[in-house]
Amino acid sequence: MVRLGTGIGWRPEIADAVERMPGVDWVEVVAENLCPGHLPESLVRLRERGVTVVPHGVSLGLGGAERPDEGRLTALAERAEALGAPLVTEHIAFVRAGGPLTASAPLEAGHLLPVPRTRDALDVLCANVRIAQRALPVPLAVENIAALISWPGEEMTEGQFLYELVERTGVRLLIDVANLHTNHVNRGEDPAKALAELPVEAIAYVHVAGGVEKDGVWHDSHAHPVPRPVLDILTDLASRVAPPGVLLERDEDFPGAGELERELTAIGEAVRAGSRTRGAQPVAEGVRGAVVESAPEAPGADDEAGERVRERVALAQTALLSALVAGTPVPEGFDRTRLGIQARALAAKRAGVVAKVAPELPAVLGTAYRPAFLSYAQSRPMRGGYRQDALDFAEWALLSGGLAEGRAKRELREWWLDRSGPAPRRRSRVTRVARVGRVLMRR
Repeated sequence: MVRLGTGIGWRPEIADAVERMPGVDWVEVVAENLCPGHLPESLVRLRERGVTVVPHGVSLGLGGAERPDEGRLTALAERAEALGAPLVTEHIAFVRAGGPLTASAPLEAGHLLPVPRTRDALDVLCANVRIAQRALPVPLAVENIAALISWPGEEMTEGQFLYELVERTGVRLLIDVANLHTNHVNRGEDPAKALAELPVEAIAYVHVAGGVEKDGVWHDSHAHPVPRPVLDILTDLASRVAPPGVLLERDEDFPGAGELERELTAIGEAVRAGSRTRGAQPVAEGVRGAVVESAPEAPGADDEAGERVRERVALAQTALLSALVAGTPVPEGFDRTRLGIQARALAAKRAGVVAKVAPELPAVLGTAYRPAFLSYAQSRPMRGGYRQDALDFAEWALLSGGLAEGRAKRELREWWLDRSGPAPRRRSRVTRVARVGRVLMRR
């Protein structure tokens, strides 16, 4: 197992600070944000200094009913090779649903959603992990995610689910202690019980991050300081095993370098506090043997029974995602209030990401951008990533008639024309305006 040490999530906004930061042994970078042939100069310099760089994927959807996309797997493998990474990581989540397995339109979540802890979902996850392992040039580790919602009819705890996943696939685990805290607040799950049931010897490294509580719901924001309860869970984990690596995640509202360094120091102190009592924490009795002995084989790629399992998982995930992003009825057994919170959170995230991908939209629409986008997102799921979402929103705004006439609408029409359809930008303003009418009428 690779000993990584102390790390921090590399982001362009803090690249300079990370390069100067003492005591950083390794960094993690979002894989989808990298171009293998044009690595950021900061990452190149870090690698030349001997700092390990680990690519962290967010779009495979290993917990989804469909098999992992070959193109996404190839892209992840290319990034691992370009970085000389000792491993790659992804999430135990689904990020899209619908499509051929359900004979319905594909749906994109734009977010990591929890898989049900059932035998069916575990079978599909194990099969997908094995496919990914065969396609990747280095070992794979998968991360437990945070969730606002719980699936009805779950058959295992999180610890049991992860233990069996490791037993059946040999995959490593990326344990996010902030996510354990999130699930404790939002779903009443005991972090200590989860840790007691985990195969701690399979841990590749640990994530630590901050969040915020609003109206009794914990939001895993990665934009706030790491709270004491998360550090306490890290200490509990370190009392059970020496983590090969521990990494601080921060994705928004970046503080100064001094505050980041203080958070790294607090993380180190939490690990050392746990190490002083290592071996004192009990393992849950009977969990490991019972789970492993009852484990069935994961379905094969061409197995008829496996296809039926995939179809059942696909139908359940599509019904949930459709309720979250397309306004369809809430599936039976789900908490409607929590589902509403999750739906609003997904829409808000879409609005934020689209604003970053297409900053011209909030610049043109001003304070009208966010309420307009949230109205658009209530029943219009993403159909091709955030750039396409920006185009679809602009088209909706132009056709809805909700925007005031004047400069904003003219600028929005110009922006949409420049980026939509195969036709090149026309030089004449009159012909561009005529074309937007023709194109929109055809749609």
